[in-house]
Amino acid sequence: MLKTIKLAALSLAIMTNTSNAADNQLSEQEQQAGWELLFNGKDMSQWRNYKSEQLNKKWQIDNNTMSLTARGGGDILTKKAYKNFELQLEWKISSAGNSGIFVLVDELGQAIYSHAPEVQILDNERHSDNKVDSHLSGSLYDLVSSPKASHKPAEQWNQVTIKLVDGHLQVWQNGVSTASIVIGSTTWNNLVKSSKFATWQGFAQGKSGHIGLQDHGDKVWFKNIKIREL
Repeated sequence: MLKTIKLAALSLAIMTNTSNAADNQLSEQEQQAGWELLFNGKDMSQWRNYKSEQLNKKWQIDNNTMSLTARGGGDILTKKAYKNFELQLEWKISSAGNSGIFVLVDELGQAIYSHAPEVQILDNERHSDNKVDSHLSGSLYDLVSSPKASHKPAEQWNQVTIKLVDGHLQVWQNGVSTASIVIGSTTWNNLVKSSKFATWQGFAQGKSGHIGLQDHGDKVWFKNIKIREL
């Protein structure tokens, strides 16, 4: 019981204050809590393109960040799949840009988003997909809207935490809770029925999957990408 309390306290401290480590490194606290880096600032060896074993050269390391430098880099995913996990990362979007973070990615559909829920990345002020609240940054795309308190302007760094445990999906952006919902629950099913995903066979039905990052044609940067299996 005491160990569980200590781990929970460590997780809360990390979520609210990221870490005392330099970019793309793990603090001693994070290492003790079981975190692993998905990007070390030097290589992208833990990532590949959707339905490919390779990584497009338009995904590059830019000033210790992982960056989509131009349209055509393609959507990417972790080489490893995860079931219960806590994911943290920081993102920065270009002016009028759009991107996204996917969970429960499989490679059974035509696209990375065929079966995978998305946490939206967006320039809320300038991108044309800013007319629907559930399409703004930090939202569970087309399902759950993020509060304004979680938003920052384009070209500023944002911190996102995504936690998935036995179907309970929770999202925080910049320290603000943006979603907390159980996949497959009545609430979830009703939201899906009212969304663009209503007729998407297999959407969010997998019990495990890869983490994905989107090429929406706009420059986007990521750093401090880390995950802890639960």
